[in-house]
Amino acid sequence: MPGEFTYCAPIDSTELMKMLEKYGSEGRILAGGTDLLVDARAGRIKPKVLIDIKKVSSLATVSFTEKDGLSIGAAVTCSDIIQDQNVRQKYSLLSECASQIGSPQLRNRATIAGNICTASPCADMAPALLCLGASVDIVSSAGTRTVKLSDFFTGVKQTALKAGEYLGRIIVPAASANLSGAFEKLKRIKGHDISLASVAAVKTDNAIRIAVGSCAVTPLLIPEFPLNSQSSEIWKTVQQTIKPISDIRASAEYRMVMVKAFVDRVIARLNREAK
Repeated sequence: MPGEFTYCAPIDSTELMKMLEKYGSEGRILAGGTDLLVDARAGRIKPKVLIDIKKVSSLATVSFTEKDGLSIGAAVTCSDIIQDQNVRQKYSLLSECASQIGSPQLRNRATIAGNICTASPCADMAPALLCLGASVDIVSSAGTRTVKLSDFFTGVKQTALKAGEYLGRIIVPAASANLSGAFEKLKRIKGHDISLASVAAVKTDNAIRIAVGSCAVTPLLIPEFPLNSQSSEIWKTVQQTIKPISDIRASAEYRMVMVKAFVDRVIARLNREAK
């Protein structure tokens, strides 16, 4: 990596907070590092202090209660989510999305929190978490504040996190447990690749929720649709909401065509599962 930096590895949340206060804006949280280290090697960022949270055991847990729902700590990896029985049984959409992130080696290191804190429009976990009504606990020396995930993304690689704060956990409400879900992802190649466009959907007791990735400056949660909505009706709203761009990976037109196809597929899948 170009340049020098200080590496820190706190062993608990108290030490973590002290380091954030000490280093301020110079400190960068290192969770999985699968985005941060790549950017550092490429010279896109020049971190002065890396604060590795992998040794903070309280951040490496996944838990579920019927009252509070699913809690995903900031150091929980994609592999942890794929293997967790509560996630597989009650929030299968999350394990489905996590299984499409990178390779097995990368999933063993990459974290769910890191995936959304990078705040890339193509973050694979974001559409599913948005559909499931997730929120995040943001921790600082002043206490903890809870922010809806739909308000967490503020721009391309920008979030609601402020200096001296870190994302402590992701909360997926108990009301979203056991919902039927579906996910479609467009990649340049078969296998492991970042998303060119993605669509997630869930069906609640009274509505259909759709979220789209890689087609705006942030992952987008589309307003809810009535249960009896047809995919053609849903597509009209999605089409008016997303704003795909043309870049080296795909054209805006191609992204638009594929999102329409994905909307058809996820709605068809939800309808099949409802029978």
